[in-house]
Amino acid sequence: MKKYFMFEELGTNYRREIIGGLTTFLAMAYILVVNPLILTLQNVDGLPDEVRMNHGAVFVATALAAAVGSIIMGLIGKYPIALAPGMGLNAFFAYSVVLGHGASWQHALAAVFISSVFFLLLTISGWREKLINAIPVELKYAVGAGIGLFITFVGLINAKIIVKNDATLVGLGHLGNPETLLAIFGLLITVIMMTRGIKGAVFYGMIVTVIVGIAFNLIDPPAKIVEKVPSLEPTFGALFTSFNDSSFYTAAMLGIILTFLFVDFFDNAGTLVAVANQAGLMKDNKLPRAGRALFADSIASMVGSVFGTSTTTSYIESSAGVASGARSGFAALITALCFILALFFYPLLSIVTAPVTAPALIIVGVLMVSSIGNIDWKRFEIAVPSFLTIITMPLSYSIATGIAAGFIFYPITMLVAGRRKDIHPIMYVFFVIFLLYFMFLTE
Repeated sequence: MKKYFMFEELGTNYRREIIGGLTTFLAMAYILVVNPLILTLQNVDGLPDEVRMNHGAVFVATALAAAVGSIIMGLIGKYPIALAPGMGLNAFFAYSVVLGHGASWQHALAAVFISSVFFLLLTISGWREKLINAIPVELKYAVGAGIGLFITFVGLINAKIIVKNDATLVGLGHLGNPETLLAIFGLLITVIMMTRGIKGAVFYGMIVTVIVGIAFNLIDPPAKIVEKVPSLEPTFGALFTSFNDSSFYTAAMLGIILTFLFVDFFDNAGTLVAVANQAGLMKDNKLPRAGRALFADSIASMVGSVFGTSTTTSYIESSAGVASGARSGFAALITALCFILALFFYPLLSIVTAPVTAPALIIVGVLMVSSIGNIDWKRFEIAVPSFLTIITMPLSYSIATGIAAGFIFYPITMLVAGRRKDIHPIMYVFFVIFLLYFMFLTE
């Protein structure tokens, strides 16, 4: 085991890897709570039951997708990187695809599956690098920052800090509302712990918020702690029914599939490089076994969609485990084991409400929006498409629309600026695809 995971070469041992794996789990365990709440649209009132996914099934799918992805990454990629359904991608799945476009959750899962198959084929063929390299780095940063704003907006709405306003579309909510006060308290506690550098601060912040909520009778205590694992039957394999439905084959769905693919591209590439660099695993500015790591991600995402969850991706929270000493894929296996054990604690989810998870969404948004500082705002031809990408996501309540806006304006501003040679030919293809996306968006 030590030889397979190169313990001696990496200067690590079982103790460091176990502690690192546990730390990574604690840092990302919030996804077990947040993902089911987002995918089942719990904060949206008045939706018919057939529009909502089954909460218990999504919880199981989330845990299994995280476990399978982390196991594959640990055994094949050999990196101390854990995987789980991605934040931002789950919001796009629920609020843009299902709620915004009116697609069924089965169709959304099918789109995730297809994008994952494309990801796998592109990884195997080597085209993945070509597509990523074709997209200007500024737009990559803009996509990350835009998703950060979008997630924060969702968190503020869930906390009822931001509410609908007939005069101004949105406005400040009633801050004296007990649930809103609970969310603000949770945000304050989480920010304090994050500022102090406490590992797993998001997860611990949720625990403290739950305890305070129970103490003030804002949350009902759980009837049980451990229970039989919920059934996966409501969502398992449901995506395959979409392939026999003619309404699935639309230009808008093509744009949705491409968005899942693009965001997964950016998320994975950035996370793999960041965590590997932190762990000192980069060699000559290149990532060893990059193909294996991306293969693990694409397989995990395919499996996750079959189980019944949104795109599974590498988690930047793995950096917490690396900071605790993790250096090999063995740490990812420890994290996977924790996700499997978590399956038996489903009753605890009943005490985690929208005000409890809202701070996690806001904090994740803060972390993601930091990429905005890497954009060269002094170059107007770059600033315009970058800004439109960022601002359009939260204002249109659609990640896809933000990406489309940026990818359409980029070749226009660059051509006008006389920088035709700096435009990769693939960007023209994206230009046409997203023009069609806008043309058929309302159909």
